Amino acid sequence: MSRFLQVTLAALLLMAPAVQAQKLFEGPTQFIPVEVDRMYVKGLLFLVKHQKEDGSFSSPGRSDHYGTQPGVVGLAVITMLAHGDDPNRGPFALAIKRGLGLILKNQNKSTGYIGTTMYNHGFATLALAEAYGQVHDKRLGPALKKATDLILNAQKRSNKNAWRYSPESSDADTTVSGAQIVALFAARNAGIGIPQDSIEKALQFFIQCQSNDGGFGYTSASGPNAPRTAIGALAFALAKKKQSERFKAAIDYLVSKGSDGGYDHYYHYFLYYASQTYFHASPKLWAEWNATNIKRLKETQQEDGRWDSNFGGTFATAASLLSLALNYRYLPIYER
Repeated sequence: MSRFLQVTLAALLLMAPAVQAQKLFEGPTQFIPVEVDRMYVKGLLFLVKHQKEDGSFSSPGRSDHYGTQPGVVGLAVITMLAHGDDPNRGPFALAIKRGLGLILKNQNKSTGYIGTTMYNHGFATLALAEAYGQVHDKRLGPALKKATDLILNAQKRSNKNAWRYSPESSDADTTVSGAQIVALFAARNAGIGIPQDSIEKALQFFIQCQSNDGGFGYTSASGPNAPRTAIGALAFALAKKKQSERFKAAIDYLVSKGSDGGYDHYYHYFLYYASQTYFHASPKLWAEWNATNIKRLKETQQEDGRWDSNFGGTFATAASLLSLALNYRYLPIYER
């Protein structure tokens, strides 16, 4: 990391009181809590420091092979875009460029497939969608179009009108499908044509996976948990169906499970989706959940700026930062 970048980022840490959100709160203030921006910049510093020239990340601590995967690299890129700095000339411009370069390098030029799993493809496509129109790179538009076409074509192969690990899969699950549907909405926000019929068919799959208590299961309505329910609820929210009884039941289920979802193994994965879901639920629920999340993340952030998990420091740090990113609300996908 260059001396210039070190000085610039250190200055950002000291400037936290001046940070302002884009009409985030429906209350009397629009200013970002000081502790949020300090945590956020500290986390970004960690990611930048541990990014390699090829765009991948290598975090100390637990095994971090996920840091080389285009989906996780995509999430890390989104954390940088979400802070609101100029992505072409700002302090994270080089890191963003490198991360997007890795994603583009891992895209099959013929099929549009990114990486080796649909998890990777979905999150990498989301990064392309959020970068398109912001980052000056003429390759992004065609790459995004090919990536979304692959998602839509994979859906047609599924007998459940959703997605699983491979674009050739005929079945589906809610976790992989969540990554694809968020990517499709982000692509639509970026100006890519996404058929409404594809969205509605995907929602029908989520409906089949919702249990009587409002929670969402994995491939059916059995075995619901908080992470999957946050995914299902977000799908309905992005589809502008927040007034539906299904969305309300999902929110009730999440509230009953507590702010951490009661799910340790996929905790940071839960945070990524839950933050967006609570944001869409109501200003009151979001404010309560956000305050608790800020406190917990402040207590668990390590001295070097990272968070850690079974999935490595890059993923845990990116997911944690994105759970805080709603405080900025710079990305189109974060619009209510």
